[in-house]
Amino acid sequence: MAGSEIKRQLVIIGGAEDKEGDCRILREFVRRAGGTKARIVIMTAATELPREVGENYIRVFERLGAEDVRIVDTETREDASSSTALEAISKATGVFFTGGDQARITSVIKDTELDQAIHKRFSEGIIVGGTSAGAAVMPDVMILEGDSETNPRIEIVDMGPGLAFLPGVVIDQHFSQRGRLGRLISALAQQPAVLGFGIDENTAMVVTDSQFEVIGEGSITIVDESEVIHSNIEEILKDEPLAMCGARLHILPHGYKFDLKTRRPILNNGSVASAPVMSEVNT
Repeated sequence: MAGSEIKRQLVIIGGAEDKEGDCRILREFVRRAGGTKARIVIMTAATELPREVGENYIRVFERLGAEDVRIVDTETREDASSSTALEAISKATGVFFTGGDQARITSVIKDTELDQAIHKRFSEGIIVGGTSAGAAVMPDVMILEGDSETNPRIEIVDMGPGLAFLPGVVIDQHFSQRGRLGRLISALAQQPAVLGFGIDENTAMVVTDSQFEVIGEGSITIVDESEVIHSNIEEILKDEPLAMCGARLHILPHGYKFDLKTRRPILNNGSVASAPVMSEVNT
């Protein structure tokens, strides 16, 4: 039955989401995790202050009505095999990765029993969310670190394996606030992925299967290089400027959607945006 089909759900947040006011983004996460029946596990691997950060999210999620909220902290890879952690994931309806350092997440969780358990539950339909570093780990290849507010060059960004909840894309966070367009383009040019997403603070891409909706106060910047007609990536040294011609740029605020399969924006009136037919310019 179509109504029983399992949906892939992600809430990928650009960082600094509202935790004191209406909490629009975290509210949506709780709603999709089951509302007042939500059982949420907070993954604090990214932060050096797991108790403080985790308890802050416990307070927010409980205020929004979640039935059960608990912290799973993994300081070492051995912690990612603990029966307590695995049991918490088995019962969860939502898993949320906090901010911090994305390399800490993958170093202690990737390819462990806990990683496998979260992916199994994700395939069964639970929602997975993450903010800042927790957003960075969502692709299969992620941005580890890099320079902001600079032009695209290979040297400005380091890449590494992510957790692969949303493979085939590149994601950057705190995007407009830290001037990271050059960094996103540099990362995208080095990967087989053709879609790059820059997510502003207090803004999220809420993924359901092959579409996502933008919610929050900022925008998501999308770089689509599927129709690039020229790049000098094979010719330059790592400190030389990158050239890219023919990439598409979309900037989508709250209420807009994007189809990951067709790579087309969906306007807030429900219509699909399409590129106009271009005629040659006579000079």
